[in-house]
Formats: sequence, structure tokens, C-alpha cells
Amino acid sequence: MNQFVPRITAVGSYTPERRLTNADLERMVETDDEWIVQRTGIRERRISAPEEYTSHLCIEAVKDLVNRYGAVLDDVDLLIVSTSTPDFTFPSTASLVQAHFGIPQTLAFDLSAACAGFIYSLHTARSMLASGLHRKALVIGADALSKITDYTDRTTCILFGDGAGAVLLERDAEGAEASWLASTFGSDGTGGMHLYRTGIASSLNGVPVNAGGKLVQNGREVYKFAVQTVPKGVAELLKQAGLSSGSVDWFIPHSANLRIIESVCERTGIPLEKTLHTIEHFGNTSAATIPLALHQGIKQGLLKEGDKVLMYGFGGGFVHGGLLLKWKEPLSKR
Repeated sequence: MNQFVPRITAVGSYTPERRLTNADLERMVETDDEWIVQRTGIRERRISAPEEYTSHLCIEAVKDLVNRYGAVLDDVDLLIVSTSTPDFTFPSTASLVQAHFGIPQTLAFDLSAACAGFIYSLHTARSMLASGLHRKALVIGADALSKITDYTDRTTCILFGDGAGAVLLERDAEGAEASWLASTFGSDGTGGMHLYRTGIASSLNGVPVNAGGKLVQNGREVYKFAVQTVPKGVAELLKQAGLSSGSVDWFIPHSANLRIIESVCERTGIPLEKTLHTIEHFGNTSAATIPLALHQGIKQGLLKEGDKVLMYGFGGGFVHGGLLLKWKEPLSKR
């Protein structure tokens, strides 16, 4: 089977209007701005409206993509939404997005890989286009974490916000140089107890779990997992591509916590100044953090043709995954 070369041709994003600042949280739980900033780097996060759900965030991000790049969606034949907060168990959020835009015929499904979900989805779409089985893919990372956050728990409610980011993947011109340089993925299900949201089961690995439907996190264990796992994954990506950490132009890690990002940068040798993140103003938006940061970098004119961009996601599961690509400018208005 022929190998086709996919590339990102359009990017869009969306965050709700409402801001939840640290000052707001001071009035809700026992915390203060200095404590939050010192431990997380977060100053505010965006919160969806009462009747605004993940599908709505996705739709707005795709509208942004269409408006910025003049993208055509009628011939999209693969639609993946990465989310941990679907509107429904079924229909899938991807199906709701498909219905809104009237895309006539597409394979549409949700992918659940927590905060690594966008990277998992991008890798899946890229592979399916490269195989020749699909021609055009819409990949969305979106979460409405405010809907599942316990605002009486000061250790978690300070972290999470809502948002969505979307990219369009299409086949590149025949004979084009590949954008994708390396990939690595992994999971450790034994860490599931440290970051979860209950479903229909009342125990995990034989241990009773909080069945309240809210997000539960052991921050200390998540920190240990991230700072031990991500640097190893980054090293693997660089090894595959035959590059050094100094060759990375932009590092886009999952925006979980600024202290995690700082530690990962220190261990990988990638300067913090080369990092794109959205932690300060958007908090942790799970599957949306990486596409949000990617789009911020594009809008600020930071990403240039040929830049080496390393993206790495990690989160509940525990799951993790990274992609290293040679950046190609998205297509202008058609």
C-alpha cells in the first residue's frame, strides 16, 4: 500500500468567556492567589456556561479553524474528538460535531486518553491518512472539566478549566517531505487510582472509589509520574530523530502545572523559553492544552516553517505520548 504524507493544514481554538480568577476561588475555598501561583503558575481559568458542553466547545473551535483558514469540511472522512467529558456516553461528541457541520460521510468517534488524548488522536489520524484509508481528518481536543470538578476540594478546583483546540490534517503534495519525525507512547494502568473519575464501577483494582462522578486526583503521585516519565519519552523522540535537545525549537507539553513543566525542562535540557503552554490564563484544560498552546504560538507568530516542534501529553491512566514534527505553515485562505 502506498504511503501518503499527511500535514496539518488549519488550526483553530476556543475558550469560554467566563473567567474564574484566583480571587474568585479565595471566596469559594480556603486558598489565596499567592498559594495557587506559587504551586501551579495559574492565575485564572475559563469556565463554560451552564448549558455549554464539550460539543459546543468543539464546534466553536472548528468554526475558528474554518474562519481563519477558509477550510472546507464537506470532504472530511475522519473525525476524532479527544475528551474525558463527553456530553453523553453515546451519541459520541464527534457525532454531534459531525451533525452540526453537516459533514455527509465520515468515520466519527471519541477517543479517551485523558490529558494525552490530543496526542493519541493526532497520532491515530496521521496513521490512518498515511495508510491511504482516509484523506482528510478533523482532530479535536476538548474538555469541560468545570462540569466534573469538586469546588469544595481546594487541591483540585484551583487547577482546571474548559477549552477546545482543533486541527485539520490533509494529504501533502506528492513527493513532499514528511512532517512527522518521531513518536512514542506508553501507559501504566497501575497508576489509575491516582487520577480518575468514576463510571459504572464502584472499585478500581479491588479498592473502593469515590463514586460521586467528580474528578479525583493525587497531585503528588501525578507529579512524580510526569517528571519521571516525560523526560524519558522526550529522550526517546530525540533518539529516533537523531536530534539533541538543543535542536528543539518549540516544546509543547501538556499544561498541567507550571512546576511540572519547569522540572521537565530542567531534566530534558530544553529551555523554558522554548516552551509553549497555556497554564497561566487557562489552567489545565486536559486534552485541549496542547492544541490551545499550539494555536497561541501560531497566532503570536512564533512557529516558523521548518521548526522542530515536540509535543508531549500525559495524564490519567496513567497514559503518555509524544510526537516530534517538522513544522509546515498551515495553508492560507483558499
